[in-house]
Amino acid sequence: MVTDMCMPIKAGSSDYLEKHPERRISFSQNFYIIGVTFAAGIGGLLFGYDTGVISGALLYIKDDFEVVKNSSFLQELIVAMALIGAIFGAAIGGYINDSLGRKAATIVADICFAVGSLLIAVAPNPTLIIVGRFFVGLGVGFASVTAPMYIAEVSPSEIRGGLVSVNCLMITTGQFLSFVINYGLTRVPGTWRWMLGIAGTPAVIQLVLMVFLPESPRWLYLKNRKEEATNVLSRIYPSPRLEDEIDILEAHMEQEQKDKVKVKYSDVFKLKEIRVAFICGAGLQAFQQLTGISVIMYYSPTIIQLAGFKSNESALFLSLIVSAINAGGTIIGIYLIDIVGRKKLTLSSLIGVVGSLILLSASCYVRGHGNPSLVYGWLAVAGLALYIIFFAPGMGPVPWAVNTEIYPEEFRGICGGMSATINWVGSVIMSISFLSFVDAIGLGESFMILLAVACVAIVFVIFYMPETKGLTFEEVSNIWKEKAYGKDKNIESMVEQAST
Repeated sequence: MVTDMCMPIKAGSSDYLEKHPERRISFSQNFYIIGVTFAAGIGGLLFGYDTGVISGALLYIKDDFEVVKNSSFLQELIVAMALIGAIFGAAIGGYINDSLGRKAATIVADICFAVGSLLIAVAPNPTLIIVGRFFVGLGVGFASVTAPMYIAEVSPSEIRGGLVSVNCLMITTGQFLSFVINYGLTRVPGTWRWMLGIAGTPAVIQLVLMVFLPESPRWLYLKNRKEEATNVLSRIYPSPRLEDEIDILEAHMEQEQKDKVKVKYSDVFKLKEIRVAFICGAGLQAFQQLTGISVIMYYSPTIIQLAGFKSNESALFLSLIVSAINAGGTIIGIYLIDIVGRKKLTLSSLIGVVGSLILLSASCYVRGHGNPSLVYGWLAVAGLALYIIFFAPGMGPVPWAVNTEIYPEEFRGICGGMSATINWVGSVIMSISFLSFVDAIGLGESFMILLAVACVAIVFVIFYMPETKGLTFEEVSNIWKEKAYGKDKNIESMVEQAST
């Protein structure tokens, strides 16, 4: 029995590839994984486009509807309704992911995207725009949970962080495309209808691609569909690593069944190790939003106009540059996340965010208190750009990557969905309150609040976030058991078990 367990345990440990470097898989070695990643990442593209496009479309919705132009609340509601929908989509999506699988959740997301985009494109009044934005938000919520989780579960551990970050690249690419399309459609009749309605096209494309995409092998294994899971794994891993990965998956599933009784969804947070993991995952998602990314991305044209650049075209063009920097920074994050590690990358990102918020808040404060010089407007734009440069490689992808790694298979959907729900709640809070805060206390003072939150986030990461770079799902699970029960009660490491 000891001999039988030795190989799979070693295969599932993080030092496995150090002992067998020839079995390491790089980005360029398996185009099947890359294809699945980008096909699944269309959900991220839609996520990014639909959350980014509203910043420019809102300028033209105000031109068409006087009631919207005269109401900051209606403007905030149009922006935030997609985020409110995302809260429901993320919460429901977690359950669908666990019960019906990642493919079913993706299909539901695509339907919501398509329906919402169509409703907005034909909307005769702000009410139907708000309804359409809610449906789009449902799709965003489903996609925010499903795409990174699906990608993580088809990824080898040595490139898992980078591949999950590809989904974040698709998000930032979608946001960038939204600004490109916003800028390109500035003089087209029905501008905002085209801006918001065009998102239905990628949704239909992904819906067709889902026919050819496999289900997550880990979900299939959890549902005892082992032959299907093996067929998927055989496209990812060559032999002999394939056999080793199957063995460790089998051993882990057996161990999970022995270690604990079946837990209902309603009781999942009674498990201390899951509570501890969720605090970390949900905390990262909350700080991603509360440090201001939604404000920067949704209101960058408005912020730029408040900084002194009054025309719609100028505001959209400068926002386009900020969005391009966001996409470029995410590419850097893809490269660094599996080299530098999640924790160091996050800390570096937050320190840069703090510096950029100091510049942004100071320049906006000076301009808002009697100095009309456009120099301070340009400093504000520079602050926006620096914010994105530092945020995009770290705080952009890391919270999503970590949340695909820290929960056990049987609860990964529900816990990931709850964590994503926290993200969207934070996004709603930020987007629906920002203009009101600016009206009440000023633009510079509003950014000072974000600066204080970013400092708190640094403390949280230092004391609560573990490093998960290169670890298998099983080893990450052991981290939380150790944090929950202490080293003396923690199960032995996989390598130690192999030698006993």
